[in-house]
Amino acid sequence: MQIYLARNNQQAGPYTLEQLNQMLASQQVQLTDLVWHQGMSEWKALGELTQGQHVYMPEGYTPPVPSTPFEPKQNTATQNYASARTQQNEQYTLASIPKRVLAKIVDLLLWIPATFILTAFFNTVEKSKFASLNEQFMQAVMTPNADPNVLQTLQTQMVDMFPNQAWIAMFAYLFIMLFIQAFLIAKSGQSIGKKITKIKIVDVETGEQVNLMRGFTLRSVLFIFLNFLSMPLSVIIDSVFIFSKKRQTLHDKLAKTKVINQ
Repeated sequence: MQIYLARNNQQAGPYTLEQLNQMLASQQVQLTDLVWHQGMSEWKALGELTQGQHVYMPEGYTPPVPSTPFEPKQNTATQNYASARTQQNEQYTLASIPKRVLAKIVDLLLWIPATFILTAFFNTVEKSKFASLNEQFMQAVMTPNADPNVLQTLQTQMVDMFPNQAWIAMFAYLFIMLFIQAFLIAKSGQSIGKKITKIKIVDVETGEQVNLMRGFTLRSVLFIFLNFLSMPLSVIIDSVFIFSKKRQTLHDKLAKTKVINQ
């Protein structure tokens, strides 16, 4: 049986089944690599054929009985394949925690203008009134055993001051920023903050760029929603995971990603 492998649009082989299993055992071949041999209608991920195991035994295949002990030798293609995998792993270094924190701070700062948009439509009288309400609200918050009804009333009065144009402008800004961040992550695995700090998001196993669903929706949008519901607890829990061996936060683990130096 002649078996062919492919990774990153590069094909290698053919290999015998024994050689394939030996490379699987030594992790020179990954379960995410594509495989094809006679009898298959299309290329498939090796893990799909092995059911997640690190040994491949095609159904109905009977291995030949060698007359002498089998001593597989790597041909040139095998050596190149293994060398490419080694080089691929070596070129990836995990992003440092300070870099990741700085990237997060930069990305968060980009949302601050949205809060100023709401008050940008005020005239002089409205600005003075809003400042007075905000001062009363802050004083109430700092007061021990503050009356929740007072806080709710002050907050409602401030929110009611914002005109419809301000809400439209703020949501337009948020949408544009989300679109820009999504575009950059889909294109290069980097948000604006990550571009500045020269780090990027990749697949935790292969080190390759991930799709928009994993890189942006699972890592960012889902956790923005969770933060609205349970901040700061969600932020603290998420961040604690960064001290693991692969420096994966909780949203990294969910999306099966890691952050590396560019």
